[in-house]
Amino acid sequence: MTIRTEAPALARRALRIIQADDAPLFLFSLTASEILQIADISRVSRDDLGELIGYQRPEVRQHIQEITEYLDGDQVLFPNPIIIALPSTVRFTCSRGSQGKRVSDGIATSGILEIPLADEGAMKPGWIVDGQQRAYALARARRQDFPVPVNAFIADSVDLQRDQFLRINNTKPLPRGLVTELLPKISTPLPPRLSMRKAPSALCDLLNTHEESPFRGLIRRPSTSAEDRTAAVVTDTSIVQALEESLKSPSGALFPYRNLSSGETDFAGIWAVLLLYWTAVRDTFPQAWGKPPEKSRLMHGAGIRAMGRFMDRIMGSVHPAQAGAVDQVRSDLALLAPYCHWTEGRWDGLGMRWNEIQNVPRHIGELSSYLIRAYLNAQAQR
Repeated sequence: MTIRTEAPALARRALRIIQADDAPLFLFSLTASEILQIADISRVSRDDLGELIGYQRPEVRQHIQEITEYLDGDQVLFPNPIIIALPSTVRFTCSRGSQGKRVSDGIATSGILEIPLADEGAMKPGWIVDGQQRAYALARARRQDFPVPVNAFIADSVDLQRDQFLRINNTKPLPRGLVTELLPKISTPLPPRLSMRKAPSALCDLLNTHEESPFRGLIRRPSTSAEDRTAAVVTDTSIVQALEESLKSPSGALFPYRNLSSGETDFAGIWAVLLLYWTAVRDTFPQAWGKPPEKSRLMHGAGIRAMGRFMDRIMGSVHPAQAGAVDQVRSDLALLAPYCHWTEGRWDGLGMRWNEIQNVPRHIGELSSYLIRAYLNAQAQR
């Protein structure tokens, strides 16, 4: 039974479970019509200052339609809960037994959960952390009184909501770009297989936003707006993969900046390497820089990965702060430049036209090997 309080609120019988003192968990039910009445769906986007806001995937129309059709059927079993983050303004009143004691089995406490309702057009109190597609389907279903299980936790912080979103969807096929874009915004400890991607993703974000970066505005992330996608010609996945490889491989140019014993990373040193090298790449190949990958294989996934490996080859012996570092890197790239065909011609050592190179492991490996061989040959002839 729905209980209305004097203040605008929706009250439901609920079980409270304490897993963390500052984030109690509530188990209760809502009807199909009430899900989107109390909770909004936050999608990945950026504010005017370029800060990441939100965390949800774009809705999948076909999936929503399939769920809606099932809900409109005759025999419906819908046990999967919607997971919602609620604000600390909710109120939980414990139920009392005949002797005035709380109704609890030592794990879960029974009571009434009151969720404040927003005025029309105002921000809703809750955020759907998991169950976006199901929530849309329930809102479109014929039976708006259909009961739905709900799990809710208290979280005023968007960081905590993002953290839970990533953990809940860790075993689902989340787009890699979405995961990597969210990771730098998570401040709590992460599972090992995700935490290894946190540093590359943070660096990718910096490359895309820092005013001194040659990649500024060129990297396409899930949050990139429609009007900015034309200029964003490089996929964040390619950048992140190149950074991951350089950080993890002992032969990578960025590997020495990681302290494996303490777990600390010299991000200032890494940033100096990236800024020095990729700025020199941009200046060495101005006719190929910033163009869509179909017009420039330098901006293509294969080009980014291959040039990332070339960075590992030449930057291992260069310290950005040393005298003449800029001239040395530019000189090395100048040796390579005559052998590159990013926008026209043929890759003579590969037997392919410039635009036949694809973003597949074999082509990435062949192009990487070719660039290093060409550079070594040019060095020997100098």
